[in-house]
Amino acid sequence: MRKILINIVMLILAFTIQICVFPQLSFLSSAPNLLLILVFIGGFIEGRERGMLYGLIAGLFMDLFYSGPFGFYTLFFVNLGYVSGICTKYYYEDYITLPLVLSLVSDLAYNLYIYIFRFLIRNRLNFGHYFISIILPEIIFTTVTTLFVYRFFLFINRKLKEWEQRRDSKLV
Repeated sequence: MRKILINIVMLILAFTIQICVFPQLSFLSSAPNLLLILVFIGGFIEGRERGMLYGLIAGLFMDLFYSGPFGFYTLFFVNLGYVSGICTKYYYEDYITLPLVLSLVSDLAYNLYIYIFRFLIRNRLNFGHYFISIILPEIIFTTVTTLFVYRFFLFINRKLKEWEQRRDSKLV
C-alpha cells in the first residue's frame, strides 16, 4: 500500500512539473513527458494491474487539465500501463535497454495518437512538420529523461522493498 501511495505522489509531482515548470523554461523547444515515463515504468516494474492504475490516475490528471472529450488521455494511459505491464516478464533491474525502447515506442505512440485524433481529423495534413518540430524533439527529451527517472524509480523501489523486508522480519 505504501508503494502505491508513494507512486501516486510521484505522479502528482511529475504532473505538476510537466504542467507548471517545463512551460516556463524558454530554452526548451520541447519537454519530456514525465507522466508517460512514470506510467510505463510503473507498469514495466510492477505489472499490468498497477500499470493500469497509474495510467488511470495520469490520464485523469491530463483529462481534467486539458479540454476536449473526457477520457481521451485516460484511454491512452490505461492502455499504455497494460501493454508495458505485459513486458514485466522481461524485467531485470539493471537492464536499461528495454525501458529505453519502451520509452521511445510509448512516446511515438502517444504523439501519433494526439496527431490522429486532434489534427488529422481536422484535415491538418502536414505530418512532416509535426514530426520534425514536435514529435522528434519530445521523443529525444523523453528518452534521455527516462535514463534518470528509471534509475530514481528503481532506487525508490529498492528502498521500499528493504523497508518491507525489515518490517516483515520484525513482525515474525
